[in-house]
Amino acid sequence: MSCVVGEDLTMKDVIDVMQLQREKSKQAISVDYREVENNFVAVRFIFECGIKLDAQPLTIATAAILYHRFFKEADSSGYDSYLIAATTLYLAGKVKDDPLKIRDVINVTHNTLNRGAAPLELGDEYWNMRDAIVQAELLIMRMLKFEVTIVHPHKFMLHYLKSLEGWCEKDDWSKMPIAKAASAFLQDFHYDPAILDYTPQHVAIACINLALQCYGGQVLPTDEGEGVPWYSVYADDLQKDKLWEIMEKIMEVYNKEPK
Repeated sequence: MSCVVGEDLTMKDVIDVMQLQREKSKQAISVDYREVENNFVAVRFIFECGIKLDAQPLTIATAAILYHRFFKEADSSGYDSYLIAATTLYLAGKVKDDPLKIRDVINVTHNTLNRGAAPLELGDEYWNMRDAIVQAELLIMRMLKFEVTIVHPHKFMLHYLKSLEGWCEKDDWSKMPIAKAASAFLQDFHYDPAILDYTPQHVAIACINLALQCYGGQVLPTDEGEGVPWYSVYADDLQKDKLWEIMEKIMEVYNKEPK
């Protein structure tokens, strides 16, 4: 197998996705979370707070998945999405052995919701919030039947990218920042509960293939011609229609970004 740089893209407006991704990465995080409350924005809240807490990337991804899994079982109108978001961060730290102190979680999430606010003193508001997170953690654990171990697409993506790099000519691979783009797509897909609908292997392949499409790259033999598609080496159960369905779901995330 080999990798080549092509001119033609096979998905309409796919370059627009990369432009949206670039614009999104340039924007400073300055959302006033008190003005809007929905699951997309709540996951953005998780990412912002996770970065401020210096949490590991997989810890933040775990929190996002736990958040989506919880609201897959629960009525979103019945719970404070930001309380659940804060709690999934605290819980994810335990799951990934990346412990986050509950006082730090409280102060960071409170300050992020209330821009410019001072850290909470050890008074009623602090203890009420601490108790709320502890109770919400128990609720999430019960709702998820204590099944909080998550297999992430990240490790599969790393393996696939390493293999693809070996197949490609060095100069061709260096022309296309496939790894960076695929990682960005994977991170952004965590904003959408649709990530729960697919296996981590399939998600990893879809992110890589979308990155290849955006940069006009092809791994030969391709699924557009004769022969076995490159991704069948890693997932022989992944059909072309399913692959493109996942890619379209990833692209839809950018249309959900609040204006």
